[in-house]
Amino acid sequence: MASVVDICNGALNQLGASTILSLTEDSKNARLCNARYIQVRDSLFRSHPWNCLQKRVQLASDTATPAWGFNYQFTLPSDCLRVLNTENYDYDYKIEGRKIVANVNTMRILYVARIEDPNEYDEILRETLSSALGADIAYAVTSSNPVAQNMYKLFQDKLREARFVDATEGYNSLQENGASDVIHSNTFINARY
Repeated sequence: MASVVDICNGALNQLGASTILSLTEDSKNARLCNARYIQVRDSLFRSHPWNCLQKRVQLASDTATPAWGFNYQFTLPSDCLRVLNTENYDYDYKIEGRKIVANVNTMRILYVARIEDPNEYDEILRETLSSALGADIAYAVTSSNPVAQNMYKLFQDKLREARFVDATEGYNSLQENGASDVIHSNTFINARY
């Protein structure tokens, strides 16, 4: 069973620093992890459409309407970090703050969710999160620019690997209605002629 403390200890281990027992213990490393974990996690989650964090929902329109430009508005789910797409590409929509405005009265969205349970994350994503946190707190923990630079490079390497594995795993390009949301290379190449 993975935990937030395990992810933080992974970051501290990569730095050669003392590990922690909890985020609330009275130590510099615990305070740093406690202060930075959520921001680093949410930033990493927003940076890529991670398969293990995706959710689909149907939104009902709000009672209030936009002042102009669109007929309906929808409140994004509280755990929404990034809207990936909507059910239908044929209509215009725009994200404005925590709302989506559109000219349709119902909307289905696919989004990256803020999932807090580390057991829901892919193993490679957990490792990447540890590296991201390690890179973020490296200088504060070690007071060493070379260590901070090495941690940032390690994070970039892990991020590249995690994105590649995530992007190539179990993707079916056909949607329910048979439409494809993927442009295949031969389609792209043939479109240039």
